[in-house]
Amino acid sequence: MTEKRKVMIKINGQEYTVIGEESEEYIKHLAKYVDEKVKNILENNKKIGNTMGGILAAFTITDEYYKTYKEYEEFKESVQEKLNELENIKAEYNTNKDKIDRLSEHCEEYIDEIKELKRDKQKKEKQVKRFKESLNIKGKELEESQNMINKLQDKLFQNQIELVQVKKELEELKKNLDR
Repeated sequence: MTEKRKVMIKINGQEYTVIGEESEEYIKHLAKYVDEKVKNILENNKKIGNTMGGILAAFTITDEYYKTYKEYEEFKESVQEKLNELENIKAEYNTNKDKIDRLSEHCEEYIDEIKELKRDKQKKEKQVKRFKESLNIKGKELEESQNMINKLQDKLFQNQIELVQVKKELEELKKNLDR
């Protein structure tokens, strides 16, 4: 429980004792504000008395209070709306961050998969190169074999021609011998 204080204040020339829990400085500040309102009303309305001036000052201060309170409530509501928007944005951010994290994981998986595919491609390209080299070698061997076959066929053809000539000669010799 806080300590209550007695503070002497002056409003419109009259002294009052106020008991409150607030600081003396704060209470005197309030009293000065009320004093200024009462004096302002009495100066602007010379025909009214102190009681009526006090009531009008209370009414004016109450009006200010309610307008300020209404502004405060509107501000509080506006702040609450902004806080709600902020919460929604935060939730959306977290959702999007989770999506981004999942997509990043997928990207990492795809990157790994692409690296593996590149390695496989390089292996396949090396195999293709080896096959092409082997094919070239086999092609040269085939060409050499074909040339050899052609030479052998030519030689065979020549030998067959010679054989036919030798047979003719042999037959002629045989005919000549038989005669």
